[in-house]
This record gives sequence, structure tokens and C-alpha cells, in this order.
Amino acid sequence: MNDRWRNFIGVGWDNSVRKLQGRYFYFLVSLIFLLLVSCQPVSDSESTVPYLTPTFSENQQLEVTTFPLPTPFATRPSYAPGEFVAYIAQVGDTLDTLAIRFNTTITEIMDANSFIPSGTTTLPPGMPMEIPIYYEPFWGSPYQIIPDSVFVNGPSQLGFDTQTFVDTKPGWLSIYSSYVAGENRTGAQVVDLVATNFSISPQLLLALLEYQAGALSQATLSPTVDAEYILGYEDDMHKGLYLQLVWAADLLNHGYYCFRNGRLDTIYFSDGTIENIDPWQNAATASLQYYFSVNFTKEAYQFATGSEGLAKVFSATFGDPWENPQPHIPGSLQQPDMHLPFQPGKTWAYTGGPHTGWGTGEPWAAIDFAPPSTASGCIPSNEWATAVADGVVARTGEGILELDLDGDGDTRTGWVVFYLHVAEEGRAVVGTHLQAGQPLGHPSCEGGTSTGTHIHIARKYNGEWIAADGILPFNLDGWVPHNGERPYSGLLTRFSETVIASTSANQASYITAEEVEY
Repeated sequence: MNDRWRNFIGVGWDNSVRKLQGRYFYFLVSLIFLLLVSCQPVSDSESTVPYLTPTFSENQQLEVTTFPLPTPFATRPSYAPGEFVAYIAQVGDTLDTLAIRFNTTITEIMDANSFIPSGTTTLPPGMPMEIPIYYEPFWGSPYQIIPDSVFVNGPSQLGFDTQTFVDTKPGWLSIYSSYVAGENRTGAQVVDLVATNFSISPQLLLALLEYQAGALSQATLSPTVDAEYILGYEDDMHKGLYLQLVWAADLLNHGYYCFRNGRLDTIYFSDGTIENIDPWQNAATASLQYYFSVNFTKEAYQFATGSEGLAKVFSATFGDPWENPQPHIPGSLQQPDMHLPFQPGKTWAYTGGPHTGWGTGEPWAAIDFAPPSTASGCIPSNEWATAVADGVVARTGEGILELDLDGDGDTRTGWVVFYLHVAEEGRAVVGTHLQAGQPLGHPSCEGGTSTGTHIHIARKYNGEWIAADGILPFNLDGWVPHNGERPYSGLLTRFSETVIASTSANQASYITAEEVEY
């Protein structure tokens, strides 16, 4: 370990998360909560990502021609149990996920790298390590398609104008238009809408459209491409460019964040074979491997994920993404202080444990809170949702408000808090500077799909969704969420106190925002 990394670690990693001083006085107020509350951020269709062991039907297999297979990379050796292997930390790496990928334990990694302090969050990209590995058979290719920073709609996309770029291309996307989400939109605007909502790079979506349907280079669709199912997913609820992109983005996010949190390490193919993702792989490539495994034959999958597949199209379209990749997740990332999203002295219900930030699958970045009500369902509320931290309103939409904590007004940079189901009436407008605790709008059912008035909140950092329960838990006044067995279930805990998520808003789900010094 050289002095550069020792100095980096000494400065940044010995600062542990500040603990709350003292205990908060807590009491419950008896209020009537007769809500049946749940939310689904995507309202246009019931887009459902497949399980990580998907089933296949004939009409889900993309018809492809025979592809010449790329030159295979050298296979990994059969390592001796516990043998040390060299590893360079990648963007977003954490000790727990590395332990899963290398089939080892956090303790063994810590013992082998004594310079890593306890309580570490994200590892600094580029840091050399040694990891004890335990071999698994059927490892996949180590070839990496794109960097993680190019997968998310983050800093790498600053300065990229989708409409201007598409207008310079001769492909059919430049003349495409469709009525989507309440207005007529060009093809580029459709791509931007999906990219913004799912926080996926518009460049990646364009590269997929070019690879699968010649969207940028071909004036008309190939006869082998179905105009209703441009990306090959044949489902009546996903017809047309927009809903095909919604399906693709949902699937890509699911793969990316499942790999991030250690819940995706195996690819399943329709012929019954499997491929264990290479332990040195990055999240963006793992996501694309997962994506291509769902609809493609194994032969087409191998070509698409190799050097002559999507990677070649991406480089030809936007330049080599590996030329100077800029890590978007730093080492020792910490969440700034955040507070409960409603006014002090008020008691709301914790109606949704960790669940999707946007879409139907991973990441489980969001949690839900509902105000008191004397009736169930979607009824107007005079209660105020509040800013969890100081920031500027950077984006609003149907039920949407994004609070940008670094103040630059761009949701692709820094910490951003995403609110959903914020009523249009009374909602803070773009450009409004808010201090923590100030009202930003009323809870409602607007945006997405909801069965009861509430607020859905999630975090992003540099365009990447941050899991509510993970190495950087969604800490609100010391309250920390914990995943349940299924989305929307789970707990909030603070010291010895526990609140149970419940869509029926029972007494066990009540939580009171206390007076804090902002």
C-alpha cells in the first residue's frame, strides 16, 4: 500500500458517522389513520421486472441471425481456497458486496487489508487491495462494456443534449413523435423522459436503440424489428417506443442495483445453463449482461456483451467511454444531515418501508409517510411535506419535486432528494431555495399510482439511487429504515424505538417529528 492511499484513507476514512447526542423524548399522539396507502412510481403501465431466475416463453426470444462470437478472454484459474487475488476498487464498491462476489467474508477481506478502517462505507475507486477468493465454476467474461458513471444519468451526461444529438443523425428516431405523458414528444424527448425518471444515462438508452433497432443510423426500421416491440419485449402493456424504454430502464436498474447490493451474481439462460458473473466485473456491465440474457438467445447474448456488440456501438456513437472515466461515487461517501419530511410536532404514519425509487424493481431507495386523515383513499390534505435538508427545487412534474442539496439546480450532480405524490396546488416552484423543515407541498396521490394520500421520498447521489437500507441508510433525525421480506414492509428504528411500516396506518406505524435545531 503506497503513501498516496495511506494518506487518502487517513484523511477521509477515520471520520465516522456523527452520532446523535442524547436520547430524543418520544410520545405517540392518538390520531385516526384510516388509510390504505401504497404507491407505484410508474403509472403508464404495470412494468414488472422478471425475477433474477427468469422464465422464458417462445415469444420472448428475440429472433436473431447467427453472430460470430468475439474472441474469448482467458478463463479464470481454479484458485486455491482463500488464495489472495489482486483487486482494484471500483466505483461504488463496498466490503459486503465484495465478500459476496468473491465468495469470501468481510472479516477475511479486512484481515487481508488492515489499512481499511471499520465502519467503512464506499471504497475509494482505484484503491489496490488483496482479496481472499473461493472459486465458483462457470464464471462469465471479464470484459467490461461501459463504466458505471456512464450508466447513470449523472455528471457524465452534463453538456449532452439529446435532442441536438438525435437531430444530427439520419435514423428514424429523428423524425419519430408520439403522445406520451400528456403531451406530444419527439423521439429524443421520449428518451430524455425515461432517462430522467429512472436516472439512466440517455446515451446508454440511445446506444441500445441503435444496437437493437438502428434508431440513429437507419431511416426506417428493419423488417426484423417489430415497430410495437422495438426492444424485443413482446407484451401488450409495453407497446411503442416509450413503454419499451420503460421496460428496458426498469430491467437495467434492477440488474445494476441488485449487483450493487449483492443480490445478482448469476445469469440464467433459456437453455437451462447459467453463468456466474465475474467477481471483477462492474455494475453497469453486470446489468447489461442481465438485460441481454432476458430476451436474447445465448449466442446473441455472448455477442452483445462482447467487444463487438453494444460496446462497439457505444464507442462509435459517443467515443470511447473508458478513455477518461470519472468515478461518480467517491470513497467514504456520507449522507448529510436529513430530517423527517413533515413538520415538527406532527404525527404521521410510516406506510411504506424500502421499495423502488422509480419503477417496479431495484433499487429499494424509497420510503413512504402519510398524514393523519379521517377517511381512507386519495383525499386532499392540508398537511405539509417539508424539506429534509437545505436545498433548491430543481425539478417538478406530475406529483414530482426534486430537492437539490448542492444548490446548482442540476439533479444529476450531488445529493438530491426525490419526492413523489406532491400536490400541484401549493407546491414549491423550480428555483425556490428551501431550508430544512420548510414546507414544499401537500401530500397527495398525484403522480404514479397510489391508493392513498402520502409522500414517497428517495435519495440520489450523482445520479445513482442510494438504497434506503444499506451501507448509507436513509437517516432521518436518527430514524433508520430496514428492509422487510418484501417491498413496502420493514421497520424504522432509532435506538430502542421501533416503528413498523403498514399500509393500513395502524398505531405501530405512527411517528412524531420532534423539534430539532436546523
